[in-house]
Amino acid sequence: MAEQPAANKAPIALEHALPKSTAKSPPKPSNPAFRMMGIPNFRFRLPSRNWLIFLSITGSFTGALMYDRYHKRKAQRRWCQVVSHLADETLAPNQLPRTIAIFLSAPPGDGLRAAREHFHEYIKPILVAGALDWEVLEGRREGEVRAGLASKIRRIRRRNGEHFADQGVEESVEDRLEDFRRSAQVKSWDGVQGDLILGRHTWKEYVRGIHEGWLGPLDSPTVPEPSLPDPTALLEQPLAPGESLADLTPDEASQDPNSTESDALPQPEPPAQEPEKPPDKPPPKISPTPPYIIPTAYTTSSLSPETPSALPPTTILPFPHLLGFLNTPTRIYRFLNRRHLADETGRLVATMVLASNTRTFDTGPDFVTSADPNNETSPPAEVVEASVAWEQEKVLADEEAEWHKSAWAPNPDDAPDHERPWQEKMSIDERIGTRMRVFDLDRQEEEERIRSAEMSIVAQDRERRSRLHVAMEWLGLRKQGGRKGWEMGLVGEEDE
Repeated sequence: MAEQPAANKAPIALEHALPKSTAKSPPKPSNPAFRMMGIPNFRFRLPSRNWLIFLSITGSFTGALMYDRYHKRKAQRRWCQVVSHLADETLAPNQLPRTIAIFLSAPPGDGLRAAREHFHEYIKPILVAGALDWEVLEGRREGEVRAGLASKIRRIRRRNGEHFADQGVEESVEDRLEDFRRSAQVKSWDGVQGDLILGRHTWKEYVRGIHEGWLGPLDSPTVPEPSLPDPTALLEQPLAPGESLADLTPDEASQDPNSTESDALPQPEPPAQEPEKPPDKPPPKISPTPPYIIPTAYTTSSLSPETPSALPPTTILPFPHLLGFLNTPTRIYRFLNRRHLADETGRLVATMVLASNTRTFDTGPDFVTSADPNNETSPPAEVVEASVAWEQEKVLADEEAEWHKSAWAPNPDDAPDHERPWQEKMSIDERIGTRMRVFDLDRQEEEERIRSAEMSIVAQDRERRSRLHVAMEWLGLRKQGGRKGWEMGLVGEEDE
Protein backbone atom coordinates (compact mmCIF):
# COMPACT_ATOMS: atom_id res chain seq x y z
CA MET A 1 0.00 0.00 0.00
CA ALA A 2 1.41 3.33 -0.96
CA GLU A 3 2.23 5.82 1.83
CA GLN A 4 0.43 9.18 2.07
CA PRO A 5 2.36 12.31 1.19
CA ALA A 6 3.99 14.28 4.05
CA ALA A 7 1.97 17.36 3.15
CA ASN A 8 -1.22 15.63 4.21
CA LYS A 9 0.22 14.49 7.57
CA ALA A 10 1.43 17.94 8.76
CA PRO A 11 -2.01 19.43 9.61
CA ILE A 12 -2.97 16.34 11.60
CA ALA A 13 0.23 16.48 13.66
CA LEU A 14 -0.21 20.22 14.29
CA GLU A 15 -3.80 19.73 15.45
CA HIS A 16 -2.75 17.11 18.00
CA ALA A 17 0.15 19.29 19.17
CA LEU A 18 -2.10 22.22 20.27
CA PRO A 19 -3.15 22.12 23.95
CA LYS A 20 -6.81 21.60 24.65
CA SER A 21 -7.02 24.63 27.01
CA THR A 22 -6.45 27.10 24.20
CA ALA A 23 -9.50 25.95 22.31
CA LYS A 24 -12.21 28.55 22.99
CA SER A 25 -15.74 27.31 23.56
CA PRO A 26 -18.41 29.09 21.58
CA PRO A 27 -20.26 31.81 23.63
CA LYS A 28 -23.64 30.89 24.97
CA PRO A 29 -26.52 32.46 23.12
CA SER A 30 -28.05 35.38 25.04
CA ASN A 31 -31.67 35.54 26.14
CA PRO A 32 -33.76 36.76 23.22
CA ALA A 33 -35.95 38.90 25.50
CA PHE A 34 -32.91 40.60 27.03
CA ARG A 35 -31.39 41.05 23.59
CA MET A 36 -34.54 42.78 22.30
CA MET A 37 -34.47 45.16 25.31
CA GLY A 38 -30.83 46.02 24.71
CA ILE A 39 -29.52 44.30 27.85
CA PRO A 40 -26.09 42.74 27.27
CA ASN A 41 -25.33 39.14 28.01
CA PHE A 42 -23.93 39.25 31.57
CA ARG A 43 -21.70 36.46 32.74
CA PHE A 44 -21.94 35.69 36.45
CA ARG A 45 -18.48 35.43 37.88
CA LEU A 46 -16.59 36.26 41.08
CA PRO A 47 -15.71 39.99 41.39
CA SER A 48 -12.12 41.11 41.32
CA ARG A 49 -10.04 41.83 44.40
CA ASN A 50 -10.72 45.60 44.30
CA TRP A 51 -14.44 45.07 43.94
CA LEU A 52 -14.45 42.64 46.85
CA ILE A 53 -12.71 45.20 49.07
CA PHE A 54 -15.13 47.96 48.06
CA LEU A 55 -18.24 45.83 48.51
CA SER A 56 -17.02 44.53 51.89
CA ILE A 57 -16.46 48.03 53.28
CA THR A 58 -19.68 49.55 51.95
CA GLY A 59 -21.71 46.49 52.89
CA SER A 60 -20.37 46.44 56.45
CA PHE A 61 -21.02 50.15 56.95
CA THR A 62 -24.52 49.91 55.47
CA GLY A 63 -25.35 46.90 57.63
CA ALA A 64 -24.14 48.62 60.80
CA LEU A 65 -26.13 51.73 59.93
CA MET A 66 -29.35 49.82 59.22
CA TYR A 67 -28.94 47.80 62.41
CA ASP A 68 -28.49 50.97 64.47
CA ARG A 69 -31.50 52.67 62.89
CA TYR A 70 -33.70 49.65 63.51
CA HIS A 71 -32.87 49.50 67.21
CA LYS A 72 -33.07 53.29 67.57
CA ARG A 73 -36.62 53.30 66.23
CA LYS A 74 -37.44 50.32 68.41
CA ALA A 75 -36.22 52.15 71.54
CA GLN A 76 -38.12 55.32 70.63
CA ARG A 77 -41.28 53.32 70.00
CA ARG A 78 -40.94 51.62 73.39
CA TRP A 79 -40.65 54.91 75.29
CA CYS A 80 -43.47 56.48 73.25
CA GLN A 81 -45.66 53.55 74.24
CA VAL A 82 -44.74 54.09 77.91
CA VAL A 83 -46.31 57.59 77.91
CA SER A 84 -49.04 57.02 75.30
CA HIS A 85 -51.75 56.41 77.91
CA LEU A 86 -51.55 60.09 78.93
CA ALA A 87 -52.84 61.12 75.51
CA ASP A 88 -56.11 59.24 76.16
CA GLU A 89 -56.98 61.28 79.25
CA THR A 90 -59.80 63.79 78.83
CA LEU A 91 -59.28 67.52 79.24
CA ALA A 92 -61.90 70.18 80.01
CA PRO A 93 -62.66 72.69 77.24
CA ASN A 94 -61.44 75.60 79.35
CA GLN A 95 -58.36 73.76 80.64
CA LEU A 96 -54.91 74.32 79.19
CA PRO A 97 -52.74 71.22 78.66
CA ARG A 98 -49.57 70.64 80.58
CA THR A 99 -46.85 72.91 79.20
CA ILE A 100 -43.15 72.41 79.81
CA ALA A 101 -40.34 74.87 79.20
CA ILE A 102 -37.54 73.72 76.90
CA PHE A 103 -34.17 75.48 76.93
CA LEU A 104 -31.98 75.12 73.84
CA SER A 105 -28.67 76.82 73.20
CA ALA A 106 -26.19 76.65 70.35
CA PRO A 107 -23.32 74.33 71.30
CA PRO A 108 -19.84 75.84 71.56
CA GLY A 109 -18.37 76.42 68.13
CA ASP A 110 -21.58 75.60 66.24
CA GLY A 111 -24.99 77.06 65.48
CA LEU A 112 -28.45 76.56 66.88
CA ARG A 113 -29.43 74.15 64.11
CA ALA A 114 -27.59 71.26 65.77
CA ALA A 115 -29.62 71.66 68.97
CA ARG A 116 -32.88 71.93 67.03
CA GLU A 117 -32.18 68.78 65.04
CA HIS A 118 -31.36 66.91 68.24
CA PHE A 119 -34.66 68.03 69.75
CA HIS A 120 -36.73 67.01 66.72
CA GLU A 121 -35.05 63.61 66.40
CA TYR A 122 -34.85 62.39 70.00
CA ILE A 123 -37.15 64.49 72.20
CA LYS A 124 -40.18 65.65 70.22
CA PRO A 125 -41.62 62.16 69.38
CA ILE A 126 -41.99 61.31 73.07
CA LEU A 127 -43.55 64.68 73.94
CA VAL A 128 -46.07 64.26 71.13
CA ALA A 129 -46.89 60.71 72.27
CA GLY A 130 -47.63 62.03 75.76
CA ALA A 131 -49.82 64.90 74.42
CA LEU A 132 -47.68 67.61 76.04
CA ASP A 133 -47.35 71.21 74.97
CA TRP A 134 -44.11 73.13 75.23
CA GLU A 135 -42.55 76.54 74.89
CA VAL A 136 -38.95 76.91 73.79
CA LEU A 137 -36.39 79.43 74.97
CA GLU A 138 -33.49 79.49 72.52
CA GLY A 139 -30.08 81.07 72.76
CA ARG A 140 -27.85 81.65 69.76
CA ARG A 141 -24.95 83.06 71.78
CA GLU A 142 -23.50 82.57 75.20
CA GLY A 143 -25.62 84.26 77.85
CA GLU A 144 -28.94 84.51 75.99
CA VAL A 145 -30.57 81.63 77.87
CA ARG A 146 -29.48 83.17 81.17
CA ALA A 147 -30.90 86.57 80.20
CA GLY A 148 -34.19 85.11 78.92
CA LEU A 149 -34.81 82.98 82.01
CA ALA A 150 -33.96 85.81 84.41
CA SER A 151 -36.30 88.17 82.54
CA LYS A 152 -39.09 85.60 82.74
CA ILE A 153 -38.68 85.22 86.51
CA ARG A 154 -38.64 89.00 87.03
CA ARG A 155 -41.88 89.25 85.06
CA ILE A 156 -43.45 86.66 87.37
CA ARG A 157 -42.33 88.63 90.41
CA ARG A 158 -43.88 91.82 89.06
CA ARG A 159 -47.19 90.10 88.33
CA ASN A 160 -47.30 88.74 91.86
CA GLY A 161 -47.16 92.29 93.20
CA GLU A 162 -43.54 92.65 94.27
CA HIS A 163 -42.57 96.33 94.54
CA PHE A 164 -40.12 97.77 92.04
CA ALA A 165 -39.00 101.34 91.39
CA ASP A 166 -39.41 101.49 87.61
CA GLN A 167 -43.19 101.61 87.26
CA GLY A 168 -43.05 102.48 83.57
CA VAL A 169 -42.27 98.96 82.37
CA GLU A 170 -44.31 98.15 79.31
CA GLU A 171 -46.68 95.22 79.45
CA SER A 172 -45.34 92.25 77.49
CA VAL A 173 -47.25 90.00 75.13
CA GLU A 174 -47.20 87.20 77.71
CA ASP A 175 -48.85 89.47 80.27
CA ARG A 176 -51.61 90.44 77.84
CA LEU A 177 -52.20 86.82 76.93
CA GLU A 178 -52.41 85.91 80.62
CA ASP A 179 -54.94 88.68 81.24
CA PHE A 180 -57.04 87.51 78.29
CA ARG A 181 -57.08 83.93 79.55
CA ARG A 182 -58.05 85.07 83.02
CA SER A 183 -60.94 87.13 81.64
CA ALA A 184 -62.07 84.15 79.52
CA GLN A 185 -61.87 81.86 82.58
CA VAL A 186 -59.29 79.61 80.98
CA LYS A 187 -57.62 77.55 83.67
CA SER A 188 -53.94 76.75 83.67
CA TRP A 189 -52.53 73.33 84.39
CA ASP A 190 -52.65 72.80 88.15
CA GLY A 191 -50.10 70.00 88.24
CA VAL A 192 -46.36 69.78 87.80
CA GLN A 193 -44.97 71.58 84.77
CA GLY A 194 -41.22 71.08 84.48
CA ASP A 195 -38.17 72.39 82.63
CA LEU A 196 -36.10 70.48 80.07
CA ILE A 197 -32.48 71.54 79.52
CA LEU A 198 -30.33 70.23 76.68
CA GLY A 199 -26.59 70.05 77.27
CA ARG A 200 -24.09 71.08 79.90
CA HIS A 201 -23.59 74.57 78.44
CA THR A 202 -27.33 75.30 78.64
CA TRP A 203 -27.49 73.88 82.15
CA LYS A 204 -24.82 76.29 83.41
CA GLU A 205 -26.75 79.24 81.96
CA TYR A 206 -30.00 77.90 83.42
CA VAL A 207 -28.56 77.73 86.94
CA ARG A 208 -27.18 81.26 86.65
CA GLY A 209 -30.49 82.56 85.31
CA ILE A 210 -32.39 80.96 88.22
CA HIS A 211 -30.11 82.71 90.72
CA GLU A 212 -30.30 86.05 88.93
CA GLY A 213 -34.09 85.91 88.70
CA TRP A 214 -34.81 85.14 92.36
CA LEU A 215 -31.83 86.84 94.02
CA GLY A 216 -31.27 89.83 91.76
CA PRO A 217 -33.13 93.16 91.81
CA LEU A 218 -36.17 93.90 89.68
CA ASP A 219 -34.74 97.17 88.40
CA SER A 220 -31.88 97.31 85.98
CA PRO A 221 -28.60 98.41 87.58
CA THR A 222 -27.65 101.98 86.66
CA VAL A 223 -24.73 102.29 84.29
CA PRO A 224 -22.55 105.38 84.96
CA GLU A 225 -22.64 107.80 82.04
CA PRO A 226 -19.35 109.07 80.62
CA SER A 227 -18.42 112.46 82.09
CA LEU A 228 -18.40 115.40 79.63
CA PRO A 229 -16.17 118.48 80.00
CA ASP A 230 -17.77 121.66 81.36
CA PRO A 231 -18.43 124.10 78.46
CA THR A 232 -17.94 127.16 80.72
CA ALA A 233 -14.41 126.02 81.50
CA LEU A 234 -13.66 125.88 77.79
CA LEU A 235 -14.92 129.47 77.28
CA GLU A 236 -12.80 130.81 80.10
CA GLN A 237 -9.67 129.09 78.82
CA PRO A 238 -7.37 131.81 77.26
CA LEU A 239 -5.60 131.41 73.95
CA ALA A 240 -2.06 130.13 73.98
CA PRO A 241 0.71 132.63 73.06
CA GLY A 242 1.25 132.72 69.32
CA GLU A 243 -2.18 131.22 68.58
CA SER A 244 -4.78 133.19 66.60
CA LEU A 245 -8.45 132.67 65.86
CA ALA A 246 -7.57 131.54 62.35
CA ASP A 247 -5.88 128.50 63.82
CA LEU A 248 -9.05 127.48 65.65
CA THR A 249 -11.70 125.20 64.24
CA PRO A 250 -15.23 126.62 63.73
CA ASP A 251 -16.40 124.99 66.94
CA GLU A 252 -13.50 126.41 68.92
CA ALA A 253 -13.97 129.83 67.39
CA SER A 254 -17.64 129.90 68.27
CA GLN A 255 -16.72 129.08 71.89
CA ASP A 256 -14.24 132.02 72.10
CA PRO A 257 -16.01 135.10 73.61
CA ASN A 258 -13.61 137.58 71.89
CA SER A 259 -14.28 136.24 68.38
CA THR A 260 -16.59 138.08 65.96
CA GLU A 261 -19.19 136.62 63.62
CA SER A 262 -16.91 137.05 60.60
CA ASP A 263 -14.12 135.24 62.35
CA ALA A 264 -16.44 132.38 63.25
CA LEU A 265 -17.43 131.75 59.64
CA PRO A 266 -15.75 128.68 58.18
CA GLN A 267 -12.98 129.41 55.71
CA PRO A 268 -13.13 127.73 52.33
CA GLU A 269 -10.71 124.86 52.04
CA PRO A 270 -9.02 123.70 48.88
CA PRO A 271 -10.55 120.57 47.42
CA ALA A 272 -8.71 117.58 48.68
CA GLN A 273 -8.54 114.16 47.20
CA GLU A 274 -11.15 111.84 48.63
CA PRO A 275 -9.54 109.24 50.87
CA GLU A 276 -10.08 105.62 50.10
CA LYS A 277 -13.03 104.17 51.96
CA PRO A 278 -12.06 101.48 54.44
CA PRO A 279 -13.65 98.07 53.92
CA ASP A 280 -17.05 97.66 55.47
CA LYS A 281 -16.79 96.18 58.93
CA PRO A 282 -19.31 93.56 60.01
CA PRO A 283 -22.03 94.93 62.28
CA PRO A 284 -21.26 94.47 65.96
CA LYS A 285 -22.89 91.51 67.65
CA ILE A 286 -25.77 92.38 69.92
CA SER A 287 -24.85 91.02 73.33
CA PRO A 288 -27.57 89.77 75.70
CA THR A 289 -28.84 91.81 78.61
CA PRO A 290 -26.06 92.31 81.18
CA PRO A 291 -26.62 90.39 84.42
CA TYR A 292 -28.37 92.22 87.24
CA ILE A 293 -26.24 90.43 89.83
CA ILE A 294 -22.87 88.70 89.74
CA PRO A 295 -22.23 85.28 91.34
CA THR A 296 -20.01 86.74 94.08
CA ALA A 297 -22.97 88.77 95.36
CA TYR A 298 -25.33 85.82 95.83
CA THR A 299 -24.61 85.41 99.53
CA THR A 300 -25.16 89.10 100.34
CA SER A 301 -28.38 89.55 98.34
CA SER A 302 -31.84 89.01 99.79
CA LEU A 303 -34.17 86.32 98.46
CA SER A 304 -37.36 87.50 96.77
CA PRO A 305 -40.45 87.09 98.98
CA GLU A 306 -42.28 85.61 95.97
CA THR A 307 -39.85 82.69 95.69
CA PRO A 308 -41.76 79.38 95.87
CA SER A 309 -40.77 76.74 98.37
CA ALA A 310 -39.97 74.36 95.51
CA LEU A 311 -38.82 75.44 92.07
CA PRO A 312 -40.10 73.65 88.92
CA PRO A 313 -38.41 70.24 88.57
CA THR A 314 -35.90 69.83 85.78
CA THR A 315 -34.58 67.20 83.42
CA ILE A 316 -31.06 67.61 82.03
CA LEU A 317 -30.45 65.72 78.79
CA PRO A 318 -27.02 64.83 77.41
CA PHE A 319 -25.98 66.54 74.20
CA PRO A 320 -22.78 64.97 72.82
CA HIS A 321 -21.46 67.33 70.17
CA LEU A 322 -17.89 66.78 68.99
CA LEU A 323 -16.21 68.88 66.30
CA GLY A 324 -12.86 68.62 64.53
CA PHE A 325 -11.33 66.61 61.73
CA LEU A 326 -9.07 64.61 64.03
CA ASN A 327 -12.14 63.42 65.94
CA THR A 328 -13.62 61.76 62.85
CA PRO A 329 -13.18 58.15 64.15
CA THR A 330 -15.01 59.01 67.36
CA ARG A 331 -17.76 60.78 65.45
CA ILE A 332 -18.23 57.78 63.14
CA TYR A 333 -18.46 55.46 66.14
CA ARG A 334 -21.13 57.66 67.71
CA PHE A 335 -22.98 57.88 64.42
CA LEU A 336 -23.24 54.09 64.28
CA ASN A 337 -24.30 53.81 67.96
CA ARG A 338 -27.06 56.40 68.20
CA ARG A 339 -29.44 53.76 69.54
CA HIS A 340 -27.83 54.08 72.98
CA LEU A 341 -28.32 57.85 72.97
CA ALA A 342 -31.95 57.43 71.85
CA ASP A 343 -32.60 54.95 74.65
CA GLU A 344 -31.04 57.14 77.35
CA THR A 345 -32.75 60.31 76.09
CA GLY A 346 -36.08 58.51 75.80
CA ARG A 347 -35.85 57.27 79.37
CA LEU A 348 -35.16 60.76 80.74
CA VAL A 349 -37.89 62.42 78.67
CA ALA A 350 -40.41 59.72 79.61
CA THR A 351 -39.53 60.25 83.27
CA MET A 352 -40.36 63.94 82.90
CA VAL A 353 -43.60 63.25 80.98
CA LEU A 354 -44.84 60.78 83.59
CA ALA A 355 -43.88 63.13 86.47
CA SER A 356 -44.60 60.40 88.98
CA ASN A 357 -41.79 61.33 91.35
CA THR A 358 -39.35 64.19 91.98
CA ARG A 359 -36.40 64.56 94.31
CA THR A 360 -34.03 67.26 95.46
CA PHE A 361 -30.45 67.42 94.28
CA ASP A 362 -27.94 65.65 96.47
CA THR A 363 -25.37 67.56 98.46
CA GLY A 364 -22.21 66.46 100.21
CA PRO A 365 -19.08 67.89 101.76
CA ASP A 366 -16.08 68.58 99.56
CA PHE A 367 -12.83 67.55 101.24
CA VAL A 368 -9.31 68.72 100.48
CA THR A 369 -5.95 67.45 101.71
CA SER A 370 -2.39 68.68 101.60
CA ALA A 371 -0.92 65.24 100.95
CA ASP A 372 1.00 64.75 97.73
CA PRO A 373 -0.58 61.85 95.78
CA ASN A 374 2.63 61.39 93.73
CA ASN A 375 4.86 61.01 96.78
CA GLU A 376 4.25 57.75 98.66
CA THR A 377 6.71 58.59 101.45
CA SER A 378 5.05 61.88 102.37
CA PRO A 379 3.53 61.97 105.87
CA PRO A 380 -0.28 61.77 106.08
CA ALA A 381 -1.82 65.20 106.00
CA GLU A 382 -4.96 66.40 107.67
CA VAL A 383 -8.15 66.23 105.60
CA VAL A 384 -10.23 69.37 105.89
CA GLU A 385 -13.80 69.95 104.75
CA ALA A 386 -13.56 72.84 102.28
CA SER A 387 -17.11 73.47 101.07
CA VAL A 388 -20.38 71.86 100.08
CA ALA A 389 -20.36 69.88 96.84
CA TRP A 390 -23.63 70.24 94.96
CA GLU A 391 -24.94 67.64 92.55
CA GLN A 392 -25.82 70.43 90.11
CA GLU A 393 -22.12 71.13 89.60
CA LYS A 394 -21.38 67.56 88.48
CA VAL A 395 -24.25 67.05 86.04
CA LEU A 396 -22.86 66.27 82.56
CA ALA A 397 -19.44 67.58 83.60
CA ASP A 398 -17.72 65.24 81.12
CA GLU A 399 -19.13 67.23 78.19
CA GLU A 400 -16.83 70.17 78.89
CA ALA A 401 -13.82 68.17 77.69
CA GLU A 402 -15.41 67.93 74.21
CA TRP A 403 -16.27 71.60 73.81
CA HIS A 404 -14.71 73.55 70.98
CA LYS A 405 -11.64 75.58 71.85
CA SER A 406 -13.54 78.81 71.11
CA ALA A 407 -15.51 78.24 74.32
CA TRP A 408 -12.32 78.70 76.34
CA ALA A 409 -10.99 81.71 74.44
CA PRO A 410 -10.33 84.79 76.65
CA ASN A 411 -12.39 87.94 76.37
CA PRO A 412 -11.33 90.52 73.78
CA ASP A 413 -9.51 93.66 74.88
CA ASP A 414 -12.51 95.89 74.15
CA ALA A 415 -14.75 93.84 76.50
CA PRO A 416 -12.61 92.40 79.29
CA ASP A 417 -15.53 92.16 81.77
CA HIS A 418 -17.89 90.28 79.44
CA GLU A 419 -19.62 87.42 81.26
CA ARG A 420 -18.53 83.88 80.37
CA PRO A 421 -20.86 81.43 82.14
CA TRP A 422 -19.44 78.50 80.15
CA GLN A 423 -15.91 79.12 81.41
CA GLU A 424 -16.66 80.17 84.95
CA LYS A 425 -17.30 77.71 87.73
CA MET A 426 -20.91 77.14 88.67
CA SER A 427 -21.91 79.07 91.81
CA ILE A 428 -24.91 77.82 93.78
CA ASP A 429 -26.55 79.57 96.69
CA GLU A 430 -27.96 77.35 99.40
CA ARG A 431 -31.36 79.06 99.33
CA ILE A 432 -31.76 78.28 95.63
CA GLY A 433 -29.94 74.95 95.53
CA THR A 434 -32.18 73.37 98.16
CA ARG A 435 -35.29 74.45 96.25
CA MET A 436 -34.22 72.91 92.94
CA ARG A 437 -35.65 69.49 92.08
CA VAL A 438 -35.18 66.85 89.40
CA PHE A 439 -37.57 64.27 87.94
CA ASP A 440 -36.95 60.72 89.08
CA LEU A 441 -38.40 57.31 88.21
CA ASP A 442 -38.15 54.33 90.49
CA ARG A 443 -36.31 51.33 89.08
CA GLN A 444 -39.14 48.92 89.79
CA GLU A 445 -41.73 51.23 88.30
CA GLU A 446 -39.56 51.71 85.22
CA GLU A 447 -39.29 47.96 84.64
CA GLU A 448 -43.05 47.49 85.03
CA ARG A 449 -43.84 50.26 82.56
CA ILE A 450 -41.34 48.92 80.03
CA ARG A 451 -42.80 45.42 80.35
CA SER A 452 -46.35 46.65 79.78
CA ALA A 453 -45.21 48.81 76.85
CA GLU A 454 -43.49 45.85 75.16
CA MET A 455 -46.62 43.71 75.61
CA SER A 456 -48.70 46.45 74.00
CA ILE A 457 -46.27 46.66 71.09
CA VAL A 458 -46.47 42.88 70.55
CA ALA A 459 -50.29 43.03 70.57
CA GLN A 460 -50.25 45.89 68.06
CA ASP A 461 -47.91 43.99 65.74
CA ARG A 462 -50.08 40.87 65.98
CA GLU A 463 -53.19 42.87 65.12
CA ARG A 464 -51.41 44.52 62.22
CA ARG A 465 -50.33 41.14 60.83
CA SER A 466 -53.87 39.75 61.14
CA ARG A 467 -55.26 42.71 59.24
CA LEU A 468 -52.64 42.15 56.55
CA HIS A 469 -53.61 38.49 56.25
CA VAL A 470 -57.30 39.36 55.92
CA ALA A 471 -56.49 41.88 53.21
CA MET A 472 -54.39 39.32 51.33
CA GLU A 473 -57.22 36.78 51.54
CA TRP A 474 -59.73 39.24 50.16
CA LEU A 475 -57.37 40.07 47.30
CA GLY A 476 -57.10 36.37 46.50
CA LEU A 477 -53.42 36.18 47.36
CA ARG A 478 -54.02 33.65 50.15
CA LYS A 479 -56.56 30.86 49.84
CA GLN A 480 -58.55 29.55 52.76
CA GLY A 481 -60.58 26.38 52.33
CA GLY A 482 -60.28 26.51 48.55
CA ARG A 483 -62.49 29.61 48.32
CA LYS A 484 -61.65 32.98 46.87
CA GLY A 485 -61.63 36.11 48.94
CA TRP A 486 -64.85 37.47 47.52
CA GLU A 487 -66.57 34.13 48.24
CA MET A 488 -65.83 34.24 51.98
CA GLY A 489 -68.34 36.94 52.92
CA LEU A 490 -67.75 39.66 55.49
CA VAL A 491 -65.22 39.46 58.27
CA GLY A 492 -66.61 37.14 60.93
CA GLU A 493 -69.03 35.46 58.50
CA GLU A 494 -66.55 33.15 56.79
CA ASP A 495 -68.11 29.94 58.17
CA GLU A 496 -71.73 30.85 57.41
